[in-house]
Amino acid sequence: MAQTTKATRKRRKRGYVTAVIFWVCLILILAPFGILGWILFSSSMDSNAPVLGNRYANDLDPAITAAQLEEVRKVTEAVPDVEKVDVQMQTATLRVYADVKDDADGIFCTLKSEEIYNWIKTVLDPNVYFTQHDGKKMYDIEVHVYNHERDMEVPIEEDTFVYVIRVKNSSMSEAKPQVVSSARNKALAAQLRQDVIDRKAKEEAEKAAKEAEEQQEVNVTQEEVPAEGSEEGGQGE
Repeated sequence: MAQTTKATRKRRKRGYVTAVIFWVCLILILAPFGILGWILFSSSMDSNAPVLGNRYANDLDPAITAAQLEEVRKVTEAVPDVEKVDVQMQTATLRVYADVKDDADGIFCTLKSEEIYNWIKTVLDPNVYFTQHDGKKMYDIEVHVYNHERDMEVPIEEDTFVYVIRVKNSSMSEAKPQVVSSARNKALAAQLRQDVIDRKAKEEAEKAAKEAEEQQEVNVTQEEVPAEGSEEGGQGE
């Protein structure tokens, strides 16, 4: 009797161990599939959501606020001879556009860009907002000053268009102006303008030739239609 009970206990213990081993193996086999299924499910749920990032994480501190941009607009509009102002913040670059009087020359626009920049400094301290510090990248600033819109119908050498950009990035110690409407290499600029003129003339000539060819085909078609009609009329008689 004692031997029978002992044998029964051994069978039960062996069956219990077998069941434990079975479930452990089953879990180990199914676990990777479960993880893979969860990843696929999560990916499908997020497939229509954009992946967002911030290239300026931990930079641009302190940040320029909308209220400060509005103040920059106001102080720029108050500068004499400024007729129109636009303030934009694009990719950590503050751009201030100022349209001045039409007869302004390069010297006037350069001085005006400095005056506007100095007024912007009263709102945004360049040492705080436009200079790298503590290993952090900060904002860049561009002050654009121009006298009028470029008239493409007027030859460049006769146009009075002036465009000045005063730039300071966060690695520069001081802002620097440049008259971008005036070419430094006038010979190269003249050659490039002539290349553009020649290219446009060639395109217009090719377009005119194509239109003339198409019109000639239309005329030939129109001449052939009455001839066929007359022949049919003669056969009918």
